[in-house]
Amino acid sequence: MTDIDVAWTALGGDPALVSRVTTTERPGALAARLGVRELARACVGACALAAAELAARRAGLSEVPGVRVDDGAVAAAFHSERHLLVDGRAPVVFAPLSRFWRTADGWVRTHANYPHHRARLLGALDLPPDASVEAVAARLAERSAPDVEETVYDAGGLAVALRTPKEWQAHEQAAEVAARPLVERERLGSGPARVLPPLDRAAARLLPAAGLRVLDLTRVLAGPVATRTLALLGADVLRLDAPWLPELPDQHADTGFGKRSATLDLTTGRDTFEELLATADVVVTGYRPGALDRFGLSPEALTARRPGLVVAQVSAWGAYGPWAGRRGFDSLVQVATGIAATEGSADEPGALPAQALDHGSGYLLAAAVLRALTEQSYDGGGRFVRLALARTARWLTDDIRPVPATGAPYAGPDAWLAETDSTLGRLRHALPPVSFAGGPADWARPPVPWGSDGACWW
Repeated sequence: MTDIDVAWTALGGDPALVSRVTTTERPGALAARLGVRELARACVGACALAAAELAARRAGLSEVPGVRVDDGAVAAAFHSERHLLVDGRAPVVFAPLSRFWRTADGWVRTHANYPHHRARLLGALDLPPDASVEAVAARLAERSAPDVEETVYDAGGLAVALRTPKEWQAHEQAAEVAARPLVERERLGSGPARVLPPLDRAAARLLPAAGLRVLDLTRVLAGPVATRTLALLGADVLRLDAPWLPELPDQHADTGFGKRSATLDLTTGRDTFEELLATADVVVTGYRPGALDRFGLSPEALTARRPGLVVAQVSAWGAYGPWAGRRGFDSLVQVATGIAATEGSADEPGALPAQALDHGSGYLLAAAVLRALTEQSYDGGGRFVRLALARTARWLTDDIRPVPATGAPYAGPDAWLAETDSTLGRLRHALPPVSFAGGPADWARPPVPWGSDGACWW
């Protein structure tokens, strides 16, 4: 069974459809000790196949369109946040305090890209708000990695001790993660089959998600990648953020293609949210499990008010086990699960060549939404799908094996980069890797400034 077979099976797809996928291999793309290229190829391939399947269903095609997966396009897309240029300016991917640090007994990695996470990190270390990198390094060098991990977590910050694969396997959270499927899928309630307006098979582009409304309550990076993909496929995607929690501008630009962006206080703007929900088809969330439940945004509460809804969730560690309530990012999951140790050396930890857990999980989440919509067109009911970066990491470390690629070597991303004008400036960006016969080649519109749209549907 190929890696694409595994991903497609996890999504509940018909195994026979995998034959519709063809791959262009490019040696050197996403090179790593672990099978990063294979993971990326499988996630994008499964997503494109789910899009083609839904397109065939809506257009009344006798055969699912062929899917094309090019390692070059996939590699460029998995580096999309690094390839973005805004009027020629390169993005800031990691802040100075988001990095590896030596501790008294090993290594720890912190994440402090957001101002509030930086403040919590420094507060946990009893350092002033303007503390330098040198001051943080000196403080961490005095303490053990597990102590730093727990102290910063207790303060609401983000720090994870470096673990070997064996150490992670012995952790209780790892056991909880291993007990779950790669893609969690659940039917919520009953109801009539979803009626999807037919697509014009003679149209220039088949947009399988056309006419569907998606509420996007996600933060960097996996969730926004999923909703960016749904926007590519024609969905009306409205991203909602708390007014006091702005997104990092470069990250928002990279993942904002095809979307609109609004701010909404879920405490005072409850009526507005309910109006949006009343005609939404999909809700995607990317916060810590349970963090939005107090606003009535659990899958059960959402589908009770909006029967037939598809609810999709992605988190770092999963909605189970002792780390269920912890914040996390791709870089930290790599450190905890032994990936950083595997990709590093005897002298220092390493990292994957891309934020592959984020991007891979994002494409799988989009695929899960698309497959849920296809399933609903037959037998109705609400759907709940969920992924965790830590579970994607387990697939990478335990089940995927790198295989030497054949074909022309990867010569860099230039063939899969494009430029477009926007209200943010002239943008260079990675083209979408999700490709099927008759499908879209690029997003219909560029990203907009954060919070610049109204909280309403078009």
